[in-house]
Amino acid sequence: MTDLLDRLRELQVSAICDADKSLPVVDPAIRALVPDVSMAGPAVTVSCVDDHLPMFAALSAARPGSVLVVAGGGGHRAVSGELFATEAKRRGLAGIVVDGLVRDVRGLRGIGLPVFARGTCPASGSTSDPGTVDEMVSFGGLVVSPGDLVCGDDDGLLIAAPDRLAEVVDTAEGIEAAERALVSAMRNGHDLHSLTTVVEHVAALRRGEPSALGFKV
Repeated sequence: MTDLLDRLRELQVSAICDADKSLPVVDPAIRALVPDVSMAGPAVTVSCVDDHLPMFAALSAARPGSVLVVAGGGGHRAVSGELFATEAKRRGLAGIVVDGLVRDVRGLRGIGLPVFARGTCPASGSTSDPGTVDEMVSFGGLVVSPGDLVCGDDDGLLIAAPDRLAEVVDTAEGIEAAERALVSAMRNGHDLHSLTTVVEHVAALRRGEPSALGFKV
């Protein structure tokens, strides 16, 4: 698992998605609030519906390197902010992702921990629900189980079982290497069309033949 996570952290989420276009992607409305960060880690799940008390239980249960996956249940109050992010970073967590709202964005950016959410709200919820941790939750249009792997960067979030990501990591690394070579070639004056099989691909499609777009690098 450690080797897989190390490899996933080095990849763009877009390359992982290109390796298997059927991988489950989180609702793109859940966006990175801290720019220029990336993460990969196992999910620690918790439900927080307009009540942030369950975050204390989730933080206590989370191991270093894990990602808090917070199911907001359509709530309208912030369930996480600077204090929880500071504690998460102190504990060595990889990030916090919230299907709901957070606050203290200026503080979050200063901490630098990856935080994803649907948006922000300055008002927090109640503290009356002790909460449950590590149960299956609905998050961003997906069903997330404890231990699923969460991959995130500025493009968005991907969550899938470890074995499914292990099946595609080699392909994703190849895709990312090819894309780096394409960008390098274009910076040296080569045009994108000549570096791909787009001409042949389009011609084959027009003849009604099966085809796939490829790279020439």
